[in-house]
Amino acid sequence: MNRIALVHDYLLGIGGAERVLKALHEMFPEAPIYSVVYDKKFVGEFLGNAIVRGSFLQKLPLFFRRRYKYFSFLIPSAVERLDLSEFDIVISSCSAFCKGIITRPDTVHICYCHTPTRYLWDWTHSYSSMLGERGIRGIFVKISIHLLRMWDQQAARRVDYFIANSKHVAARIRKYYGKEAKVIYPPVRGWESAESNIEISGNSHYYLIVSQLRPYKQIDIAIEAFKKLGFPLVIIGEGSDRKRLRELAGDAKNIKFLGRLDDDTLAEYYKNCKAFIYPGEEDFGIAMAEAMLFGKPVLAFGNGGAKEIVIEGATGEFFDDAHPVVLADGLRRLNENYENYSPLLIRKRAEKFSHERFEKDILEFVGECCKIRA
Repeated sequence: MNRIALVHDYLLGIGGAERVLKALHEMFPEAPIYSVVYDKKFVGEFLGNAIVRGSFLQKLPLFFRRRYKYFSFLIPSAVERLDLSEFDIVISSCSAFCKGIITRPDTVHICYCHTPTRYLWDWTHSYSSMLGERGIRGIFVKISIHLLRMWDQQAARRVDYFIANSKHVAARIRKYYGKEAKVIYPPVRGWESAESNIEISGNSHYYLIVSQLRPYKQIDIAIEAFKKLGFPLVIIGEGSDRKRLRELAGDAKNIKFLGRLDDDTLAEYYKNCKAFIYPGEEDFGIAMAEAMLFGKPVLAFGNGGAKEIVIEGATGEFFDDAHPVVLADGLRRLNENYENYSPLLIRKRAEKFSHERFEKDILEFVGECCKIRA
């Protein structure tokens, strides 16, 4: 019988990558989970009785573990020192460094890649600018990123088989790592079965954003647009950009921040919104599929994974420039076309991203990989 382990970068909060890990954990409940750092309380609430093992960085106080980016130069070593020698199959859920684990020569290492490490590749210039490019600090930043980029490319060669969460990510894996990837879309949450989720009533009046509150999500352009339009906007989620976004919204009565909600309450907000707004460029963007599961049209930034979820004119609309005026024009087109959207058609599109489909595709791919290596 094959011994299986799961590996994840960091277990400190909920995001799309963590939901994929949870789905993998439910498929392989006996498999221990290895992570660079984790929060015991969060793990207990999110993964129940899962066996979680950390790296040597886990010995740091939680305050420092939550600021792991300041220890980026130590993370490759922490990853490489995770001992996975007892396992026959390792599945890493990676958006940063955990693909660099070291396994036995006969171990099958499958990496579910959420994205090639963003700040080392396509975001490297904006990330360097943010940290500072002048003086001794700038020199240190440039050298560190250069060395980490070299390690990251070497780490990718240790992966036997890549899975990408979208065609968009598969193309970036090919560009930066020179490897092909099987595309298996992430699963939506467990709301697939209830057709009563669809709300066709014309009483819905607010627009909805469900997202981590981080700068790259571009929620600020939605806030700017809705401040001028006056339409009600509900924002659900937490993150490092929350304070800035609240200050940007100011005293606008039409914009509400609700923080993080439990799944049942979140489902009600999905069910009763008029449309879903997704202003950032994402590798995939599972929240769009979640909203569509409730029959809601989506207005999304027209790049990245959104192109693989939303069908323009049928399940939503795109806007092509990250600017409040352009987003507002997209909202105008969505409202003008609103009566033509079919909630049932939108839901059918979202069912392409079901848990059942995810589990079936993962099991088939793992089986194929093991046969190839046999």
